[in-house]
Amino acid sequence: MSTDPNRLERRAAQRFEVHLPLAVHFEGRTVPGFIQDLSGRGIFFYTEAPIPKGAIVELTFTMPSEISLGENMPVRCRGRVLRAASPQGGQRNGIAAQLDSYEYLSASEREPVSQFVRVSSAGDSTRPVHH
Repeated sequence: MSTDPNRLERRAAQRFEVHLPLAVHFEGRTVPGFIQDLSGRGIFFYTEAPIPKGAIVELTFTMPSEISLGENMPVRCRGRVLRAASPQGGQRNGIAAQLDSYEYLSASEREPVSQFVRVSSAGDSTRPVHH
């Protein structure tokens, strides 16, 4: 695969590699997930549940201080799934979503996020890393 040095970057917002757990709400249920990267306009995460392209999702996680430029802040984001890659060889579903809105949560609105087995970002991505 060759890379064209003249290819334009389509992303308009800076992307952060964050590796954080999140709760994914869609179609009346909540499933655990794990963020791979995040920008002001979108997110890429993994989950064991299949989520179809076009689905409306609500995502709850803690925005890290490196992005919020303050303290770690629990947030709820709403968006739409742009791409959904089915798992292959033991991997989880990879989901790319466009984020339409963010809201910061008060202490009473925070939800515990289930532990999620992280998919390694380095090396063999088919082998989960247990924490």
